[in-house]
Parts: sequence; structure tokens; C-alpha cells
Amino acid sequence: MKRLFLRSQLKKAGLHGRDRTQRRLGLPRMTSLMRLFILCGTLVLVLAMSASFVVAQSDRGLKQQEDQLIRQIVPLPNAPSKAPIYKPVPAPAPQPESAPPPERQPAPAPKQERAPEPAPPQRQRYNPEPAEPAPRREPAEPAPRREPTEPAPRREPAYEAPPPARRAEPAPEPETTSGSDETEPSDNVSEPSDNAEATEPSDTPKVAESLPKAQYALEFNRSPVVGNRLRLRGVYSEARLGFTRPRGWKVQSVKAVIRYQHSPALIANRSNLTLRVNGTSIGSVPLNRKESQVGQAAFTIPANLIQDYNDLIVVAQQNNDPKCSDPSDVTLWTEVLPDSKLIFGYQPQPTPLNFSRYPYPFFDDLSLDTNRIVYLLPKLNESWLTAAPRLQAALGRLADFRPIDTRLVKDLNQVKSNERLVVIGTPADQPALKSLDLPFKISANKILDGSKNPLPEESGLLMLTTAQKGSVPVLVVTGNSPQAVTKAAQFLVQPDTSKIGTGPAIVVSDLKNVPTPPLRQWPRYLPEKNSFTLSEIKKQPNGKPLQDITVRGSGAPPIEIDFRALPDDQFTRGSHMNLNYSYGPQINPRTSAVEVLLDNNFIGGARLTSEDGATRQNLKVDLPANLIRSDSKLQIAFRLNPREPGQCGKVTDQQLTGTLHTDSNFNLNRENSVQLPNLELLRTGFPLTAPQDLSGTAIVVPNSPSETDLLTLLTFSERLGRLSQADSIKLNAYTTQGLSDDIRKKNHLVGIGIREKFPFPEALESGGFRLSEAFSRQTNQGSIQTLADEQGVIKEVISPENSDRVILALSAQSEPGLEKVRQIVSKDPWFFQLREDTVLVAADRQDALSYDPDAYKLEFLERAPSTKRLENTTPLSKVSRFLQEHWFLLPAGIIAIALLLYGIAQLYLKRLTDQKSH
Repeated sequence: MKRLFLRSQLKKAGLHGRDRTQRRLGLPRMTSLMRLFILCGTLVLVLAMSASFVVAQSDRGLKQQEDQLIRQIVPLPNAPSKAPIYKPVPAPAPQPESAPPPERQPAPAPKQERAPEPAPPQRQRYNPEPAEPAPRREPAEPAPRREPTEPAPRREPAYEAPPPARRAEPAPEPETTSGSDETEPSDNVSEPSDNAEATEPSDTPKVAESLPKAQYALEFNRSPVVGNRLRLRGVYSEARLGFTRPRGWKVQSVKAVIRYQHSPALIANRSNLTLRVNGTSIGSVPLNRKESQVGQAAFTIPANLIQDYNDLIVVAQQNNDPKCSDPSDVTLWTEVLPDSKLIFGYQPQPTPLNFSRYPYPFFDDLSLDTNRIVYLLPKLNESWLTAAPRLQAALGRLADFRPIDTRLVKDLNQVKSNERLVVIGTPADQPALKSLDLPFKISANKILDGSKNPLPEESGLLMLTTAQKGSVPVLVVTGNSPQAVTKAAQFLVQPDTSKIGTGPAIVVSDLKNVPTPPLRQWPRYLPEKNSFTLSEIKKQPNGKPLQDITVRGSGAPPIEIDFRALPDDQFTRGSHMNLNYSYGPQINPRTSAVEVLLDNNFIGGARLTSEDGATRQNLKVDLPANLIRSDSKLQIAFRLNPREPGQCGKVTDQQLTGTLHTDSNFNLNRENSVQLPNLELLRTGFPLTAPQDLSGTAIVVPNSPSETDLLTLLTFSERLGRLSQADSIKLNAYTTQGLSDDIRKKNHLVGIGIREKFPFPEALESGGFRLSEAFSRQTNQGSIQTLADEQGVIKEVISPENSDRVILALSAQSEPGLEKVRQIVSKDPWFFQLREDTVLVAADRQDALSYDPDAYKLEFLERAPSTKRLENTTPLSKVSRFLQEHWFLLPAGIIAIALLLYGIAQLYLKRLTDQKSH
């Protein structure tokens, strides 16, 4: 019946081959000449045979078209009466860890006030194992955030959201240290009121069932802007913090508890601290503390002000003179302490699971907590090794700078509340699928369609469900064959296809291959061409070209632009920028200017000479070749000062404007040249992320990988996803046995595993640093043997199979050492310190904290046995580079050339003498 229905539809559309063929055919006209009768009959016979062949070919093509449509249309089972609903459960607070006291302690408080308690350390940004739930209790105040000595050259987002790193916890009792009764909370933070007005995400369907109310404390020190304190200086000063509202939260109450210190020189009736949220003033307190004592103020924030993205601005108005305060006076200061916090009262909202909301709830870009992903271990096979790393790399692209915590479980009962479970594999590989509530039935390890027939083996299947009584959302990536599982996962990692998903289940019948981008097409970096405009390198968040940027006021911040060169770019002299800008009237031409800085280095500028303003001015700025790097930032700063300053140091400067036009253009002189191995290039992903769909990289694990091996595989895949941007992900992973010689020769290779099972032992046993049996180590200077080796090793070497490819080794002598390597790969502050070609990783604690500068000890070695320069340059550039690298040969070369010219001259003179003598 289905075939007859399709045939009728094709016939109505004019696609039926037989009818069309018969309309085209006709019989030749008969003539009266008998001598042509035999010839005409022959022609008729030939045409009839041709017509039969065309009709047969048309019917065969029609049947193939019908069969293809039939294969794509799978009878679906009846839709469930009720969609699976994710019910998030607020988790109790984890046990805090001990930590040293803050570097600067507040001044001692009076006897009637409580002094601040010692603070526990800040939460980890990446936590390999979630802390076990602990009984509810009053947590201590957090410690200031400390960063490593060498900060990561990480692209900072325009919006500074606090790095999520903690589960929801009960709000602590605020300390009573403020001298004003109006601003100090005397009791615990009140429970959210039932009549409080709250906002609710518009895309969340209303569900009758309600979940328990909860509280969440968000400390200021979780923002890198705060650090050890938030300092406000001068007569008028502002500090901005950003925070988000997680999806699924119905916020019912918000309270800001601000702890502060200020200069004792401030006049109380002329100095105050004001809090603004999303442009609305919440309240003010006078700065009236004596002897720099710690003050505390509690501000109630209306729940209807809270949006998905929020700005909290702390404003300090400070005066130390009854009439006129000097803005440059160093005694005008106020500090907001890092243990200040926002306390949310909220109610989690049940969310029906639907692929139209994917990746939520498996990844929430608005979450204040770390997104926790759990993979159910299957019977390991090629499909899981392909699908899981690609899915993790896609999550890394979505996360960008946000942390993700990943772990593996062997049983559904090991999954904890509010973790997100991912099940990848066929029913034969994942027996736990039978225990989940799925819309498709499973029988004899086969998934059945609505007609009780096995699903076609070429069709992938994606399903959403829940576990642990609805508190754990489950993503199922499955099918009746390994190819179907890979196809289903590929649907989720391609942004263009994943956008069309909807409903709790998707059958992926057909998926087109996305072409691999060129090697040098990196969306977040400078364009491949040497001449381009500003709008081509900087885009709006929605992907549209950038518009002209205008700043206002004498204290306007510089306009910052990512000017990230490709990792293999080598610049020469002659690169320049044509800056197009405009500025408004009423400026002081003697003190106003526009400046251009590259990584805070001044490279050009011009005075703003017209008091009436000017439009479309042009400034040519030379770009120093030695300053442009793969993490560079270009800054355009308008230094605007008013023509007539106001009295008492107060100026009215809002009429001062400067505009940067996006038709500003760049002309670069550059070549492609880079020397490998070099772990510093790995900060950008090079060469593993060229091309950006990761199709040129293969990750290899041992034949029987351990959980640490697989976790390292997922962590490194996530890192590659964070460092790349493309319309697809084609990363592949193999076991040592499954790696073919063709892949070994054509791809960059990443080996994972301890030394005994490492896929490429030649990488560890070559060069100046070598790992050998029985915990032995060798260098060119000596050999040692250790009792226990728990250090990790990150090493890059040139592939012996192909000198244009590299092998990256993530290895150790033991599992604890490999876990340290995984932590370095996962934590931004440490990953962006990699350099040289070999790194030894040590740590005093297995769960060392990322913000602690003493958490890990990295030893950098340069022990590569051979190097390779990948370049696409002119012969003159190659000669110039050779002379630069081997300058010590230049004197010998000059002497040799001089002797050669002297010999040629003598020979010529001798011939002339001989000719004259004859």
C-alpha cells in the first residue's frame, strides 16, 4: 500500500517515467513509395526497442526513488501521553576544604561585633569527582581567589559571567557588623515569599507539579574581576560584576550582602555606597565606619529585575573635604571584600524534555554551577570511541570558557541527582537501555519501530528520558548498528542539523556530509587574505557584521578587538592599519588624542585638533611584526578631555564622543612558517586543530583502556572543541589495534595511556628525555630509577611515519600521573602555560585546586630529537631566515666569498697576461 501511495503521488507530480516516455514517442509517417517501406519498418522496430529500453530505465529509476523514500519513512510508535519531565533537585552543600587565611585580613572589629571567620578556599573550577553530599550546615566565608603566577592568554568574553563551580547551598547567616540598623540584617535570610514577583523563562512550559524551594549563595570572589578585593578610588567610582540566572530557576527573592571597608578620612554625610542592578538603584549606605572597620549592608533586590544576564554595579561617592575633594587623593578609597555575596531564593521548575531545547538541560550556558556530564560505559567498541569524543568536543565548543565536569559510570545507580547522563551504543552494547522508559521498544537487542519491525540499520536514533525519579536527564544515542550510532551522534554535533530537532525522539535517516574547511580557515582568527576590514575580524554575538562603535566621556574604556594571528603566521615589515575614526565637538585639542595599542604597547596615535569635532579622519599605523601573536588584542583608546573643566575637579564630559568606523582596514605582509614540535602552539590547538573540524587528528588509546584513559580521551576532546570552531566535528579515536597504517601516516596522532600500554612507545623512548621500564628515566646526562613515579608527562615529537605530522603523548608511569595530565589539560590557568616540547607534571595533592599557584609544579624541557619547519615562503625569505638562525656562519661565508672572488679575479688577470704575451 505504501508503494502504491507513493507511486500515485509521483504520478500526480508528473514524475512517472512511463507516461512521460509514451508522450514523447510517435510513429514515423508512411510514404507512398514502396521502396521505402522496408526501411521505414526497420526504423519503427529500432525506435520501439529504444522506447522499451527508456521505459525500463525510467521504471528502474522510479523504483530506486520509491525505495529511498520508503527507507527514510520509518513507522513511528505512538507518541507517549506525557513527555519525560526533568525535575531538578537542589543539592546540599558540599564539605568545604581547609585553606590558608586570606592575604589581607580586615581590621579588628569592636568588642560588640563579631570578627570575620577564616575562609575556606574557593571552589575548583574543574572538579574531577563531585563531592559527596553533606548534611545541611552553616558554611564559612570563602577565601579570595588566587590566580597562577602566569595568567592564561585566554580570550575573555565581552560579558563577564562568574565561573560556575558550586552546587546550590543554604544561605549563611549574615554577620552583624554595620553600625546602621537600617542596613544590617539581624536574622537569617528570609525564605522566599509566596507573593514575590518572579520571572520565568518564556520557553519553559508550565507544569502543575512544583518542586521544593531552595537557596543559593553566589560569592563575589568567584569572579576573576574581584580577586582579593574590589577597589573603588576617587570622588566617584564604579565597579561592575556580571551574573546569570540559570534556566529552570523561578527566582522569588534576591538579597545582596555587601561587606566593605573604606578610608577613615571619608566624610560620612558626603560619602556613600550605592548598589545598582540592571540600571536600577537598589539602595545606599553611608560610609561612616571608623578606623577602617569592616561594614556590612544587606540590599533586597526585587525579583522582577533579575534577567538571564545581569549587571551588578557598586558605586562609591567619596569625599574627604566639606567643600572640594581632590579626585587624585589617595585617601579616597573603598574596598568591597571578596566574601560579599548574592543570596537567591528560587524554586526549580520541572522541564519537559524536548530536542528543540537541546543542549539544555545537558548543558546550561546560564548555569552558576559546573555542568556535570556522566557517560555510561558500554562494551567498548569503535562506535563509542567515535561518538563520545565528538559529542564531548561539541559540548566544549558550547561551553567556551565555562567549566564542564565529566565522569564515567558502569551502572545507572551510580548517577547522582542533577548530573546529566549520556548513553551511547546499541542495545547489545548498552543493556541498561532496557531499564529506561523509552518510546521505542527493544526486543532481542533490536530497536523496533511502530510496526514491530527492527529499525533500519542505517537509521540512527536519539531519545530523551529521565532516571533517578526524574532528577537525572538522560540522552540516548543509539541504533541497530555501529554506523547508526555514529550517525545519531553526528546529528547533534552539526549545528545546522541539530537546530531542526524537536520532540523527545528523533530518527536520523539521512545526514549529509559537511565539507572539510581549508587548513587556514579559523573563524576566531585573522582572515586568510592579507587585506581586510575591521568588520571581517570582529562579529557581533549573533554573527552579524560589527557596526560602528562609539564611546563617550573622558574616562571611556578603550575599544578592544581580538587581533589573533594564525599560529603559523610570520610577519615581515610593512604591515599597517588604516584607522578611520570620528570625534565630537567641545574637546580640548591640547590634551585629547586617539591612541592605538597592541597588547598594551603603544604603536601609534594622533591629536584631536578640532574643537568643532571631525568626521572620517584617517590614521595610518604601522603594525610591528614582532608584536603580533596568536593571542594579541588591538586597543583603540579615545583620550577625551573637555575644553573647560568644571569646578572642584568635577567635569561634565558626557558630550565628548569618539567613534571607531568598521571600514578601518588592515594590510599585512606575512608568510607561513612554524617550527615543530612546540607545545606553546598547542595553546591554540595547532597543529591538531588544522583543519578546524578536527578531521586531521586521531586520538589513540590502549586496546584495553582504563577509566583514566577514557576520561583523558574525553577531556582532551573537550579541549580541542574549545580551541576550534567549524560547522562539523570529524574527530576520530581508535584503539592501538584498530589504528590503520593509512591513518598513522596521514593524521596528527594523540597517544593516551601509561607507559606499559602506550600506543606509540617510540615517542616516549626517543629524544633527550625517555621513560623506560621499572620506573626508570633517562636523559642525555644520566639515568635514574624511582621507587614510585607519579609524575605526568606531556611530550610532542615529530611522527616517524610522516615528518609533516606530530605525535602528542599524554602519558605517565602510573595512573595517578596520567590523572595529573588530565587535570592540566582541563584547567585553563595551567593548560595555557605549556611550552617547549616536554612537560613534567607533579602535584602534592591529587585534587589540587586550579586557582592555587602552588597546586601543580610544571617542569619544561626542550629535548626533541629532531625538528621540522613547516613553511610556505619565498626563496629569499628562506635564505634570510637561514642567515638569521646561523649568523655565526656569516663571517666565514664572507671570507669564503672574498677568496672565491679573489681567485676568479686572479685567473682572469692571468688569462689577460697570457693573451698579451702571445
